[in-house]
Amino acid sequence: MIRINVCLLLMLFGSTTILSAQDQDLAIATETDSVTPPTQRIRLDGISAVIGDYVILESDIEKTLIDLKSQGASTQDITRCGLLGKLMEDRLYAHQAVQDSLLVSDDQVNAQSDRQIQQLVAQVGSMEKVLKFYKKPDIESFRKELFEINKLRMLSEKMQGKIVESVEVTPEEVRQFFNKIPENERPVFGAELEIAQIVKQPTAPEEEKQKVINRLKTIKQDVEENDASFNVKAILYSQDPGSKSKGGFYSMTRETPFVKEFKDVAFSLQEGEISEPFETDFGYHIIYIEKIRGQELDLRHILLIPEIPQSAMDAAVKELDSIRQHILEGKYTFAEAALNFSDEKETKNDGGLLRNPINFDSKFELTKMDPSLYNQVRNLKDNEISRPLKEDDPRGGAPKFKIMQITNRYDEHKADFAKDYLKIQELALREKQFKSIKKWMDEHIDDTYIHVDEDSRDCNFANNWVKE
Repeated sequence: MIRINVCLLLMLFGSTTILSAQDQDLAIATETDSVTPPTQRIRLDGISAVIGDYVILESDIEKTLIDLKSQGASTQDITRCGLLGKLMEDRLYAHQAVQDSLLVSDDQVNAQSDRQIQQLVAQVGSMEKVLKFYKKPDIESFRKELFEINKLRMLSEKMQGKIVESVEVTPEEVRQFFNKIPENERPVFGAELEIAQIVKQPTAPEEEKQKVINRLKTIKQDVEENDASFNVKAILYSQDPGSKSKGGFYSMTRETPFVKEFKDVAFSLQEGEISEPFETDFGYHIIYIEKIRGQELDLRHILLIPEIPQSAMDAAVKELDSIRQHILEGKYTFAEAALNFSDEKETKNDGGLLRNPINFDSKFELTKMDPSLYNQVRNLKDNEISRPLKEDDPRGGAPKFKIMQITNRYDEHKADFAKDYLKIQELALREKQFKSIKKWMDEHIDDTYIHVDEDSRDCNFANNWVKE
């Protein structure tokens, strides 16, 4: 658990220094020749370890520990050696990802950094407060450090994903895994809930949709006929918070997690072409293809969202109130109402039942539930139906309204193979993935240039970093 908790903060707020192993040896040799006998090696700028092309400074370890404390993480059981070992693992993954051509584009990294900065500003109130907290003199230096951190993290994640992508467990392996656990050591699962909801999604009237379409057509015409800048138009008019400040820019492949409608249009266009307005769940778009590089596109887009009048939102609330009353009167069940009236296609055919995004089980463990979902249901009694709730779209889309019900409640209990199969399957899969990663780690430690400073060689690492 310590490794899992540390990982997110480590990769978000740790520091990364890149220097080739050959350059590091050259620098040490030069420094040694000038001030010490040729047989004596000295530490250069507090270097703790070198993993392939990545250097870990002593200050990286110290800064990581400080950042963990500042984020409120418990550091009682975290040691310097443990942090160094985790930093070395991440850099081995990243180093091998580059060797295997598992590359991450700068645009993807910059987009992730932009999202993080927006989240931080939203949390603390201003960019000035963010810079003060992280002790950065300006936004440029903060972006530069975030870029290096995110590049390494994304490379590391890509490599780990490749290692475990083909790892699966059969039902028999799950059974064997469970039976190997002694009765008195079987996991205890916390209290869980099953939650159902009925959703109404207000929509813009046709005249508002047509207004947005006409506006996008005017922008397209101005760019094509008057040589106006698509970049500037996106900055001025786009309602996509993820790309507006960058002139609507995205770099993408067919694997990039964009909605199907967006990718279908993007990959149907030629370089320099602008699409006709088209609709997705986010609103209406036009796309301009800036450059085609094999299977990768550099594009810009403008998103406009039709305005939803207050009358449409009031109508959604009124309809939900009516549905709720009819369920209470016994005219139909909650599940029947979800099937017939809910606008949420992902849940309506399953009686409105929500699925846990982690394992697609119908149960949500209370201690691990998303805070926003927990706040929506925490005061509900079993089978009670909530009043209509408004839920804003974090992506900037239209809000939705819903009524909710707790359909089942499960008390804390020791693992049962039949009742908790999906959770046990997940544990068995994790164990098998861990073994695959451990095997990969052992093989690549042997094949990679690794240097651990003398002061760190006595650490009790989980991996054989000193190659003894």
